[in-house]
Amino acid sequence: METSSVQTIIDHGAEVIRAEAAALTLLARELGRDFSAAVDLLVGAPGRIILAGMGKSGHIARKIAATLSATGSAAYYLHPGEASHGDLGMMRSGDVLLVLSNSGETPEVVAVLTHAQRLAVPVIAMTAGASSMLARKASITLVLPACGEACPEGVAPTTSTTMMLALGDALAVAAMRKRGTSRNELAHWHPGGRIGWGLQTLDALVRRTEPLPLVRATACARDVVLEMTSCGKGVAGVVDAAGDLIGVITDGDLRRAFDRMLLAVAGELMTRDPVTITRDATVDEAIARMQENKITVLFVMEKAGSRRPWGLLHIHDLRLGA
Repeated sequence: METSSVQTIIDHGAEVIRAEAAALTLLARELGRDFSAAVDLLVGAPGRIILAGMGKSGHIARKIAATLSATGSAAYYLHPGEASHGDLGMMRSGDVLLVLSNSGETPEVVAVLTHAQRLAVPVIAMTAGASSMLARKASITLVLPACGEACPEGVAPTTSTTMMLALGDALAVAAMRKRGTSRNELAHWHPGGRIGWGLQTLDALVRRTEPLPLVRATACARDVVLEMTSCGKGVAGVVDAAGDLIGVITDGDLRRAFDRMLLAVAGELMTRDPVTITRDATVDEAIARMQENKITVLFVMEKAGSRRPWGLLHIHDLRLGA
């Protein structure tokens, strides 16, 4: 393929991304009180949040339902076509209905809207059709700004679905913040994969089957090496008479003090006031602390303010599936 053809393809791709980015900037600028009212409605719903949409809007609605559920707003997707064949029974009084339709004139959603009206279920519309059928039947309308599709023929849903997706994320996160959803709750909802791994606490991760590699400040270098070797993590902690951690000695410390090894004691080799972490911290917090301080090992404390070593972590322990 000629270089000019390659560059043309790249330019076409960049053009699409710039068009969609411009649409998102305009969408953010035009958010108003209707958005705030929609968040209040989602958070205050005694039932669940129902998402509905056809075609590409339906695909986006499914994703928004998943994001809402993952951030504390129980939600599910109702296919408008299946709804007319019995699935309307999923809807209950106390639910909130969020309908996505770029035109706002999608005929398949009429039955869903009618049933919502019958149950007094409030409707949030997400549409570019400010005067459309959907907007007229909705309790709250979130109007997408007038932006042409990135498709060169202006037909395939591109810019419109990108705005819907971003607006759905905005609703979910704003509702999460209003609810005060905690990190612990997020961990319960994301037990699997990288998210679940990063949100679990060190309490469940630290292996405590072997004694910690600890020495007193007066220990000779030989004893330090023996303790360090016993744990296999390349570190030994130095504790005072009360058992509080006052320093650490790493493999690197020993190499740097090689010419003093025969005479030096632990208190002379150690790095004082080492970086530590508490057992209730998460894996992600431990990784961030190691990266920030350019270290590979952390002593874990029982609780904040304590200097009594409870466990020991190496960066390899924090790898997913380690």
